Amino acid sequence: MSLSDNVLCEAQIDPAQGESPVPIERRWPKEGITRIPNWVYTDPAIYRKEMDLFFAGKTWNYVGLECEVPEVGSYKRNWIGEKPVIMVRNEQGEIVVLENRCAHRGAQICWQNTGKVKDFTCPYHQWNYSLDGNLQGIPFRRGVMGKGGMPRDFDIKQHNIRKLRSVNRGGSIWATFSEETKPFETYCGEQVLAEIDHMLPGKKLKLLGYSRQLIPSNWKMYLENLKDPYHATLLHTFYITFGLWRADSKSECIPTGGGAHSVMVSHNEGKKVTQATAEMTRFRGDLILHDLETVTPRVEFNRGRVGGAWIFPAAQFGIQANSLKTRHVIPRGPTAHELVFTYYGYEDDDEEMTRLRLKHANLLGPAGFVSMDDSEMLKQVQTGVAGYPEGFGVVEMGGRDTKPADYMVSEVLIRAFYEFYRDAMGL
Repeated sequence: MSLSDNVLCEAQIDPAQGESPVPIERRWPKEGITRIPNWVYTDPAIYRKEMDLFFAGKTWNYVGLECEVPEVGSYKRNWIGEKPVIMVRNEQGEIVVLENRCAHRGAQICWQNTGKVKDFTCPYHQWNYSLDGNLQGIPFRRGVMGKGGMPRDFDIKQHNIRKLRSVNRGGSIWATFSEETKPFETYCGEQVLAEIDHMLPGKKLKLLGYSRQLIPSNWKMYLENLKDPYHATLLHTFYITFGLWRADSKSECIPTGGGAHSVMVSHNEGKKVTQATAEMTRFRGDLILHDLETVTPRVEFNRGRVGGAWIFPAAQFGIQANSLKTRHVIPRGPTAHELVFTYYGYEDDDEEMTRLRLKHANLLGPAGFVSMDDSEMLKQVQTGVAGYPEGFGVVEMGGRDTKPADYMVSEVLIRAFYEFYRDAMGL
């Protein structure tokens, strides 16, 4: 059977039969989207299908920000799923996205994450390419001393690095491997596009820095984590104590794109005690920061509105306090993913705002006051599901439907995602 069937079969060893494989049927729990089978986070066949369908398929994938490649020849290495790519500014000043592999034997051409070059040369056999990926030269193409070399009819124009379809939206760069992918605006839809435009209003961007970490959990777990306001109202002491993200704040959870994308926003209301704080065991009414600026944003365009949009499959644009950031998830096998934060501001920010953007970036990232909690919890969840592949997760908070919610204690975005996921994967 294949993943296009409703059952996935995995061969396992039956001790009574020695080495003979016995197929084990895997079916989605009968309760549907309110249950998530543990094997979706561990099974290699599921993972391989996701890489082909979601990352190499008809999707738009985040590659980077225009400000990361400011000059001709500036490049950034990135990944779309497991496929290495290069974002580079060409001789015409345009940003293009290339596969990061030589057309000769497939070796990675760019080994560093960022840099600046006049052209690209493969380290293996020194095949040379223009900034647009066009093959320009081959060592010993005509052989040595009349011997060897490429065939006379070898056409270098047929051996360029593949250039992907790409689009620039407000300074964010997206690429797709498929010629059949919908236009970017259609793919995102109005609500997600409005969030991107809110974060990237057409002003020139300024790169502030990066943080990156390897988290030992399936890539979908982080996707779920960013669709899960329920945990954020309970787990994160800094969020709930200082009103950065709380169950009793005005909020919205909006599934979109058939459940693939989502918009999740809240409103910063500051530190306060309400009826809801009684159930927030990590709320610390006695916690006092001597540097309140750490959790006190300066009012700007968002007017205290925080959160953002998740753009399937692997990117989020958001704001927390005054920190503007993108999050990019890079799968590293079925049980691990890399998480990259890119922090940015605007060219017209004054010094004080730039300082605040950098300071508030400390809320997030590998050692952030907040997201450090997420990294540890995802590790623990992965350990739990791996040990019990026949088990499942329950996502009934806020009901069993996929309708938008105007409150935090909801798992609607996760349910909506798995409604999309089951259909796309044929499960």
